[in-house]
Amino acid sequence: MNDTGLISTVLAAREREGLILFSTIDQIFNWARLSSLWPVTSGLACCAIEMMATAMAHHDVARFGMEIFRASPRQADLMFVAGTVTKRMAPRVKKLYEMMPDPKWVISVGSCANTGGPYIESYCVLKGVDLIIPVDVYIPGCPPRPEAWIYGIIQLREKIKNQGYGAKWGLNK
Repeated sequence: MNDTGLISTVLAAREREGLILFSTIDQIFNWARLSSLWPVTSGLACCAIEMMATAMAHHDVARFGMEIFRASPRQADLMFVAGTVTKRMAPRVKKLYEMMPDPKWVISVGSCANTGGPYIESYCVLKGVDLIIPVDVYIPGCPPRPEAWIYGIIQLREKIKNQGYGAKWGLNK
């Protein structure tokens, strides 16, 4: 069993005179959040094919607790923006994001979602999804391989793990 850092948190909190309540609860919530990310089903272009490949048995995102792609944004806390975001589609992507409950995270996948990709000179393509919604992790590539998706998910898990009061005090190490 891997050490989650709770023992070192308890010992460090004893020195800080009782601040154990915030740091331990913080770490438990963060552990629960990173162990049960539920992505919303959304694919805009060819990157969605790689998202499907990532969910298959060979790459198995179920080990991260993400085997269920939710059809409703109200039940999801992670959004993959996978593919070209056109100006016509941008309000719908933003609406999906706004319908998701807090806390919520966004991973921008592929050159098209990150910067507009090869269509950057087009009048109808958004020059990056971060112009309409906040992005937590960027995955480069055209389209990115499933290994890159896995790496992006791991980076998001690290970001979630380091959120909250415990991380600010240095108790998550």
